[in-house]
Amino acid sequence: MAEISTKPYLLRAIYEWCTDSGFTPYIAVKVDGGTTVPMEYVRKGEIILNISYGATSGLKMDNDAIHFRARFNGVSREIYIPVHNVLAIYANENGQGMAFEVGAAPEADAQSSSDAAETAPAAPALSAVPSKGVDSPVVADAPPNSPGGDDEPPKKGGRPTLTRIK
Repeated sequence: MAEISTKPYLLRAIYEWCTDSGFTPYIAVKVDGGTTVPMEYVRKGEIILNISYGATSGLKMDNDAIHFRARFNGVSREIYIPVHNVLAIYANENGQGMAFEVGAAPEADAQSSSDAAETAPAAPALSAVPSKGVDSPVVADAPPNSPGGDDEPPKKGGRPTLTRIK
């Protein structure tokens, strides 16, 4: 019997922690032929997506893939991300989360190595998520003057405020 990956369970746990803590969960994704994302937002083969309740519709995080609908420039798009393509999941407000190593697809690994005992599958590994200052990828759903736009750091602490626009 093939070993079940812990990665989808960890992704769901960090997502739940973010939402319970009032943070915005973001995922960094390696884009390849198996992913369905708006290609105009892909930078250096990666995309960062806001997967919060307010930014997605029909979010489903299965053991094999994450899929949902999201709006990009007002147009609703279907998003499909294989779990093995997720590079990181983290809270946008403080950068806390978990990063993963992305290798080949699990099906390709199973077909390419007939000796499963000799080559152990790569387990998710903890590593630091890069801070927002240096070479951070573009946040796909962020308007130009949003906290994801790197214009100024998000406010820490204090009470949230509501701005009325008439």
